[in-house]
Amino acid sequence: MSHNPTQRLILASSSPRRQELIQSLGLPYIIRVSDADETVEGEITPAEIVELLSLRKASAVRELLQDSEKHGIIVGSDTIVVYQNEVLGKPVDEEDSFQTLKALQGNTHEVYSGVACLDANTGRHVVSHCVTRVSMKPLSDDQIRRYIATGEPKDKAGSYGIQGLGATTIKSIEGDYFNVVGLPLSLLSDLLLSFDIQVL
Repeated sequence: MSHNPTQRLILASSSPRRQELIQSLGLPYIIRVSDADETVEGEITPAEIVELLSLRKASAVRELLQDSEKHGIIVGSDTIVVYQNEVLGKPVDEEDSFQTLKALQGNTHEVYSGVACLDANTGRHVVSHCVTRVSMKPLSDDQIRRYIATGEPKDKAGSYGIQGLGATTIKSIEGDYFNVVGLPLSLLSDLLLSFDIQVL
């Protein structure tokens, strides 16, 4: 098995964090973003949510590609935060961020990320997910409001960014750090092996 340098990656995400992470793999890549519907219906587990949405994002990008562009592996990913069986997405406003962080502080929650790899030419795909347990330090209301005032929580599931100032709110993590950032690189590299793409 080789690096298969002719096989590019197509990242189906506008997230700067995911773009930085996929760049770190050292493989050729481009970015294509879709407006995939992120609503889910019915009784569905967190693992099923992130796998479904990851594949939906990748599939939506495949639909946007011209026939001449349909070469490479499309990578879709979705991340959610789960606390006491409730899914916490991106905050709608600062008050939503406050309520989320107020609940998470001093407690342990789970971060789920799904990853889908889809062959742009054939449509063949593999999908999986991973889970990281994150314990947050106790925080006062003033600390939470000061953190929100930095603007960092506004576009992040769970209203915090572990790769930024949010790291100071974290007591410990159990599992893949990059999963919490938004793209579990170890899982992604395993899935890419299905397409004969070897990162190392």
